[in-house]
This record gives sequence, C-alpha cells and structure tokens, in this order.
Amino acid sequence: MIAHIFLTTEKQLRNIWWVAIFLLMLAAFLFPLIILADHYSFEITMAHQAVLILIVSVICQLFTRKSLSNLTGRISYKWFKEFFWGSVIGAVLMILPAMLLTVFGYLNWQANAFSHSTILSGLTLFLAVAIGEEFLFRGFMFQRLVQSLGPWPAQLIIAGLFLLTHINNPGMIGVIRIIASINIFIASIMFGLAFLKTKSLAMPLGLHFMANFMQGTILGFGVSGGKDPSLLKPLFNKAPLWLSGGDFGIEASILGLCFVIVVTVSPYFWNPSKDKNVIR
Repeated sequence: MIAHIFLTTEKQLRNIWWVAIFLLMLAAFLFPLIILADHYSFEITMAHQAVLILIVSVICQLFTRKSLSNLTGRISYKWFKEFFWGSVIGAVLMILPAMLLTVFGYLNWQANAFSHSTILSGLTLFLAVAIGEEFLFRGFMFQRLVQSLGPWPAQLIIAGLFLLTHINNPGMIGVIRIIASINIFIASIMFGLAFLKTKSLAMPLGLHFMANFMQGTILGFGVSGGKDPSLLKPLFNKAPLWLSGGDFGIEASILGLCFVIVVTVSPYFWNPSKDKNVIR
C-alpha cells in the first residue's frame, strides 16, 4: 500500500514526487548560494538564478532517465524557427498597444542616446529572466504536473505560482494590481499553451524574452515593475493608469491585457504538425 503511494504499477516513481524532489533540490542549491552571497557581499542576479534552475532541471531530468530533449524540445532548425516566431509574437505583443496609445494621442516618445551597453545589458538580463522563469514554470515541474494531473490542472497551478512570484513587484498598486495580476496569470497560460502545442521550450522562451526586451530595453516601459536603461522613453499625456500601466509597464494596461488574451486564445486555431518529440 505504501509503495503504491510512491510508485506506479510500472514501479516508476510517481510524477508528483518528482515535482517535490525538484523543489527540494532547488532549495538545497539556493540556500548555500544565499549564504555565500551574504558572506561575500554580492547580489544574486537573475543570471545566477537562471543557471541554478538550469542545473537542477538537468539533474532531475537525468535522474528520471529521460533525454534532455524531452525537457527542452529537440534542438534543431525547427527549434530555432519556433524561438524566432515566439520572439516575433512577443515583440508585436508590446508594439501594438504602444502604437495604439501613440495614434490616439495618449503617448509621445523621447529618444535616449543610443548605447551598445544598453542593448547588451537588456539582452543579458531578459534572456536570463526568460531562461530562468521558463525552465522553472514550463520545464521539469510543469511537464511532470501535466503527466500527473493533466494539462489544465497543471496550467492553473503553475499560473498561480507564476502570479505569486510577481504579486509584490514595484508598481503593483490600486487598479494596476488587478489588471497586472490578471495579465500575469493569463500570460502564464499563454506560455504554457505555446509549450503544449510545440512540445518544446523554444516558443515560450522566445515569447517571454522578446516581450520583456521590447517592453523594457527598446520602448522604455517598466517590465513587471522593474526599470532599466532603454533606447526610448515613453511620455504619457494624462493617460489614466488603467490605460498606461503605470510604473509596472504596458503589460498592466487594459490594451496590454487585451492583446495577451488574443495571443493566448490564438493557439486553439493553430495546429502545428505532430512532433515525435513528446513528453514521456
């Protein structure tokens, strides 16, 4: 009876326990890093976190005796093509609401001095964010939950966790807290659907990376409340917070939310060719 709780009829450890192992291992790696950061007075950056999540994901995947391609999708021309199209969609997701606000007179633009360091720092930061968050929320843990509970229970659980990690970000006040929370929850569903449709992390990685890079480094909005150097500076003309997104970013505006909903619903009308590389 006890063995049945932990093992399947094929004598394999149940996927829900692999999720617990993943989280415990993540904590086992994270706490020493926190102690080292405190002792040597350095900041734990998103790059540190991304590397940590990658290491734990790879170790857990190897423990399950599954190929790493089952975790990431098979690295091929198709993988990079999906990353490219994810990046295009991510860019459009931020450009369109900004364009509409500009056309209707709510938004003007000021160009900052072009800087290669601004581009490089933005690329590094938002690539690390995309890798860290997608491997954490659409990687090993999500894939095990999909196998254990099914796609939609897994989606809802992960979307709730994704929201919890952003809920106290700067700019989460008043009406922005409500809109941003809905947006973040639906965005997680969007990233999850991109994975489920392609059986690869390529498209959600591209989506996540370019949406943040375009919103922050190029257009100059906040990114989930964070503010970094940018090429452009948006100047709002008496736009209400629900329309501008405030300091949180254009993602927390009604327009940003509408476009996220459209992109999230769209995969239902998209049927990519079947890929042999399925989650097993």
